[in-house]
Amino acid sequence: MNESDARISIGPFALGSGYLLPEVTVAYATHGRLAADGRNAILVTHGYTASHQMLAHGAGVAEGSWAPLIGPGKPLDTERFFIVCSNILGSSYGTTGPASTDPRSGRPYGHDFPDITFTDIVGVQRRLLERLGVRHLRAVVGPSYGGFQALQWAVDHADMVDAIGVIASAPFFPRNEYTDLGVLQAQLGADPAWRAAAYPGRGQMRATLHALRVKTLMTYGMDAVLQDQGLDAAARAQRIAAMADGWARDFDPGSLVVLLKAGLAFDVRARLHEIRADVLHVIASTDTLFPPNEEHASDLVVPGAKLRYVEMDTPYGHTATGPAHALWSDALRELLDHRT
Repeated sequence: MNESDARISIGPFALGSGYLLPEVTVAYATHGRLAADGRNAILVTHGYTASHQMLAHGAGVAEGSWAPLIGPGKPLDTERFFIVCSNILGSSYGTTGPASTDPRSGRPYGHDFPDITFTDIVGVQRRLLERLGVRHLRAVVGPSYGGFQALQWAVDHADMVDAIGVIASAPFFPRNEYTDLGVLQAQLGADPAWRAAAYPGRGQMRATLHALRVKTLMTYGMDAVLQDQGLDAAARAQRIAAMADGWARDFDPGSLVVLLKAGLAFDVRARLHEIRADVLHVIASTDTLFPPNEEHASDLVVPGAKLRYVEMDTPYGHTATGPAHALWSDALRELLDHRT
């Protein structure tokens, strides 16, 4: 698939708030080849706590690996498309975020990392794509937090995007027990490392993050996924604990706060009329974070564009987009074939 995994500096970047990040590094993966006219690109956007490796075989992310969707002849066809997946601004996997070194001080940004918006996240992605020679996007597709990014692309850069995939997502971030900033801050604040004068490095809050991750994986449906793989209760608990431990080792708790704040500020319902892209909206029947709501889909109808709404009948909840890919992959293929 001509895969590559790289990091690139895109130079200084001014946030919408006016705060200037003196240097932004972006980690990204690419698959396939860019056409000479720079117009065959697809941007795949990842979830809240996932990374730019969500398309890699063997990657285990909260949404489930999207590896089955990519390759020759598959919906994300690497013989037709140049596919880019970038780690988002503020995250923990190589792109500038709270754990990154502030070149002005020589220390991690830490708690001083500025608030960001989805316009900032998309702006960094656009700068990356320009550096890669991409002139137009065939589509932007992503699950959950990645669906927010797809929608932000469609309203901020309507003329650059042909289609978007809003997968297990919505035009705004629902408020519920899973998206409560105060609860998250209290959980992190109970850890002495979070309250210390020095910003905690990776691994210093492992027990706290492990507990958060186990709860998330259970809430999002991972237990049902593993049960269907034939694992008994003890084996499922062991596998989930292993998943949580790996994530807790690598993820920066500051990114949880920065990205949740950005998510809670996300709401493009008043701008949906600006969308010119075709839209695929996919929801899982058992998703507690983004429960089925055809009104959200109907809100995405725009003149001259095509809309398809798919409700997956699956026990896998919010994590279904990877394990239950067969329930929506044909719709993704149709989305990408339209207008070509």
